[in-house]
Amino acid sequence: MRILVTGANGQLGNEMQVLAKENPQHIYFFTDVRELDICDEQAVRAFVTENEIDVIVNCAAYTAVDNAEDNRELCDKLNHVAPGYLARAAQSRGAAIIQVSTDYVFDGTAHIPYNEDEPTCPASVYGFTKLAGEQAVAEGCEKAVIIRTAWLYSIYGNNFVKTMMRLGRERDNLGVVFDQVGTPTYANDLASAIYAIINKGVVPGIIISAMKVSVHGMILRRQFIVWRVLSLAKYVRFIRRIIRQKLPVRPIPYWIRQRLKPLSILKSRIGKRALRVAWHY
Repeated sequence: MRILVTGANGQLGNEMQVLAKENPQHIYFFTDVRELDICDEQAVRAFVTENEIDVIVNCAAYTAVDNAEDNRELCDKLNHVAPGYLARAAQSRGAAIIQVSTDYVFDGTAHIPYNEDEPTCPASVYGFTKLAGEQAVAEGCEKAVIIRTAWLYSIYGNNFVKTMMRLGRERDNLGVVFDQVGTPTYANDLASAIYAIINKGVVPGIIISAMKVSVHGMILRRQFIVWRVLSLAKYVRFIRRIIRQKLPVRPIPYWIRQRLKPLSILKSRIGKRALRVAWHY
């Protein structure tokens, strides 16, 4: 298949490039804004048509949650309008699209994990635009898969793990939210799931993919896997133990920071075992 991956310079896009070497049966087009401006509908349609794209994986997004409140127009363009362009371009060729979404389509006030069937209820500009993007993709392409994930991290780009490691070297102690909990997702794991979806055949629908916590070679040269949810403060302590830092972690309540969600736990109703068996990853 001929696969277009947008946002190729981000965390997930980079991991898609890494795993492309393990999936040589496909032809790839890895793009970022220099190669393809996904906010230009004509450019998107032309690129998809001329390159005979079979699957689009949209890893591009505006992800600065706090800044989105003051940059509503740009956030909406990248998270809502552009995915709609990609979806309609895919539909015009009979292609499929995989749209990467977020736990921010929920407000985080529930007391149990969110699954695919939960009613959406965003509480931020970022969340509203990502939900609008989901809807635009679902309406624009019959072969659309929407993957909701959370707390993404990798060796690429900026993320919570790398920030905590840096601050651990710079400070005597860390103040970290203790009453926000979630499911950290290693971007390489998510990329593996995406390739499994492509290789097994795209089935339209919404999928939760945010279950495995793994801190990989960015910290040590072997992999640690923990099947559990973590508060931010516990997550930092987990990282600290692995890199053997003795830095004190000072818990602070989430409400001190704006727009933080107390619950960011995503849990597929299908179950992680069933997903792994179905996708063979």
